[in-house]
Amino acid sequence: MQAKSPVAIALESLGVSHSLFAHPGPVTSFEQAAEERGQQPDQIVRSIVFRASEGEYFMVLVAGPQQIAWPALRSVVGQNRISMASQEEVLEVTGYIRGAVSPFGMKQDLPIYVDESVSDFEDISIGSGIKGTTVILKSEDLLEALPDATRVKVRKDD
Repeated sequence: MQAKSPVAIALESLGVSHSLFAHPGPVTSFEQAAEERGQQPDQIVRSIVFRASEGEYFMVLVAGPQQIAWPALRSVVGQNRISMASQEEVLEVTGYIRGAVSPFGMKQDLPIYVDESVSDFEDISIGSGIKGTTVILKSEDLLEALPDATRVKVRKDD
């Protein structure tokens, strides 16, 4: 039996209603992940870790496979130079591997920015802390559970 998701444990401690979904095999695309979850790709919320400077990180939650508008992101965080954190940095600051990252149950508290796209759907899915497993919850519940998060618009429009 698989260990309990650290994200599920964190959500339970916050009283946030959610469910876990385990994919039957490896996931290779947004489309596949969404189809297996009974969702649309824009219901999948990515938790992306960025490095602002040495030892300084922040997380952006953005729904769907669209790119982030770098000029908008730099403006939001007030930094001219930012980069995506490496796999090693992501693991070090969150405790999670890429593909399983979540804003809940991280090793370190990070500033969190939530793109407005996260509210486009009532039901969304986020990383569970375990590769191949996701947490499904209401977007409203996600936002309420992250009271210190800053709401932003950084997703590129198609």
